[in-house]
Amino acid sequence: MPERTHDFGHYGARGIKGSEAVARQLDALVDYIATPITQRRGLLARLNYLLRTDHAKQVARAAGLTISDDTIKAWREGRQEPRKTSLQQVEAIYRTVRRQNVARYLLRRLNSRGGTRVEIHPLNQSQVDRRFQRVLEYRSLNIRQWDTFVQAWAAGDMSALEDAWVDTIVDLGSQWGQYEYVSSVGFAA
Repeated sequence: MPERTHDFGHYGARGIKGSEAVARQLDALVDYIATPITQRRGLLARLNYLLRTDHAKQVARAAGLTISDDTIKAWREGRQEPRKTSLQQVEAIYRTVRRQNVARYLLRRLNSRGGTRVEIHPLNQSQVDRRFQRVLEYRSLNIRQWDTFVQAWAAGDMSALEDAWVDTIVDLGSQWGQYEYVSSVGFAA
């Protein structure tokens, strides 16, 4: 059985961790607000999402929103411009809360009908010397239980997501180590 990769890219291979690719694809399945937070409309949409009800406000505060109500009111009324760090905080909290809100729905879709087929695109070896290149091929895998993936993604726990990815690709057989790093993964829900 192969070991986990310790020195990725030593010979020039390019790619990302499979768990990161899964997180990116899960993010792509979520309908986030399209308008950037740097525009007034985008900021107001995110603030409305986070603060529209008392329950939503409690969840946002629990997720780490530390900006005072007076400051938020000044932003909404256009009397004050938010600092860059404040915008980054609002964006991070918005994404965290949005992930938590859609996780249950997304999990139900991914687990339905016996799981979801995942396409694994191997890492890019175009910069690797020919004598060090491996024969890599496109692979697909049906993941039947997404609970660990979605829970780790919703919590922002990349370590748990990486462990879930490795536990899953072991099903590829003795070549699973070749797919710890990939160029991309694809799936739909």
